[in-house]
Amino acid sequence: MSEVRVRTEVKKGTWLTYRPDIKVLDCTIRDGGLVNNFNFEDKFVKAVYNACVEAGVDYMEMGYKASKKIFARDGFGAWKFCDEDDIRKIIGDNETDLKISVMADAERTDYHVDILPKSQSVIDMVRVATYVHQIPTAVDMIKDAHDKGYETTINIMAVSQVKESDLEEALEILSKTEVDVIYVVDSFGSMYSEDIQELTAKYLCYAEATGKKVGIHAHNNQQLAYANTIESIIRGTSYVDATIAGLGRGAGNCPMELILGFLKNPKFHLRPILECIQNSFPEIKNSCQWGFDIPYMLTGQLNQHPRAAISFLSRNRSDYTNFYDSIVNGD
Repeated sequence: MSEVRVRTEVKKGTWLTYRPDIKVLDCTIRDGGLVNNFNFEDKFVKAVYNACVEAGVDYMEMGYKASKKIFARDGFGAWKFCDEDDIRKIIGDNETDLKISVMADAERTDYHVDILPKSQSVIDMVRVATYVHQIPTAVDMIKDAHDKGYETTINIMAVSQVKESDLEEALEILSKTEVDVIYVVDSFGSMYSEDIQELTAKYLCYAEATGKKVGIHAHNNQQLAYANTIESIIRGTSYVDATIAGLGRGAGNCPMELILGFLKNPKFHLRPILECIQNSFPEIKNSCQWGFDIPYMLTGQLNQHPRAAISFLSRNRSDYTNFYDSIVNGD
């Protein structure tokens, strides 16, 4: 633990320089798909793709590789499943510098079958999402994707509710796998800068010992997603998740337009993101609900999953005191 405390005081980079190791991943379609069951029109997905290419973003996450045995195909849009033909319909052979990723949830994907060998796919990276009790499955998923030729990352979800000893054991196990990046994930938007400092330091201690990188994925329940992302970058994170206009589940994510405005690397360009928001987002804003709101703030402050807030707002309710009383009292 003394090593962790020392690491929290270490900062990488200055305000007048940039770190070429920082990679930006756009998860607009994947996290945003949780708002509308992935029912995006192809023209919108294409607009996000083009914006990412022109902005110099490193990765674009197209959606999930979800099991069709668990999730009915007619209940979701194409990006819940990310079939190869659907991806190619948008990006062709992707003859650009932008890499393509998908997310696969532990115990919710038929990864042995649905994730093809890299030689047969335009996907470059498989991102495994897991709860701490699913680590054995996640380890097998990482090996499967790695052996098929993919870059891999791991997102340990809901760590704000995980015992420190369990998290450290999980990190020890993951540090010995083939995974390339281990993500700090603020699933409930409950974390403050001190939490991010400590977790980033802890993850780096395990990751760097075996040549791995650390990433950050933040939610905006307390309007801290951007600040926490910056904090994690300053402390040594190399992979950064963001979404255009903050589009994502509940309160949304760190906005891409903010993070590109912060990073100093001249390879990144803000204007294409602004153009995408201007031309492609008005219709989405009329049909989808996301962004900061009081119920999301409350679930973030109480370190709770936002499902209660999502349900509350979906019924156009604004009796915030009743909602507050219900979640505080566990109703």
